Amino acid sequence: MNHWLVKTEPGTYSWADLQKEGRTAWTGVRNFQARNNLRAMRKDDAVLVYHSGDEKQVVGLAKVSAEASPDPTAKEGDWICVELVAVKPLPRPVTLAAVKKDKMLKDMVLARNSRLSVMPVEAGQFSRILELAQ
Repeated sequence: MNHWLVKTEPGTYSWADLQKEGRTAWTGVRNFQARNNLRAMRKDDAVLVYHSGDEKQVVGLAKVSAEASPDPTAKEGDWICVELVAVKPLPRPVTLAAVKKDKMLKDMVLARNSRLSVMPVEAGQFSRILELAQ
């Protein structure tokens, strides 16, 4: 199983929206590196959901329920989406500041390239985020 982090602007689509809906097509990704990360996602991969903007924190846990398919919101180009299902909220959000300060997470893609919207997370880093959320 692989581990991932997806970013969302909570004013546009929040963790609460995903929980309410239960599942969603993760559409609108228009960055080639992020698109390639979506393509690498496999069914049942674990996904951290991160609120960008003013919040800058990991807030929930989801999983991939359907692998890459064409993004219906794309008017042109080779853009794809995956389907995510909500698993559970984190007991306590983990802020970007906490990630950058933590020795185990300092090399995490989120700490080095916080603008990327879909990124891989190493298994140890994923476990550490869940640990910090307790």
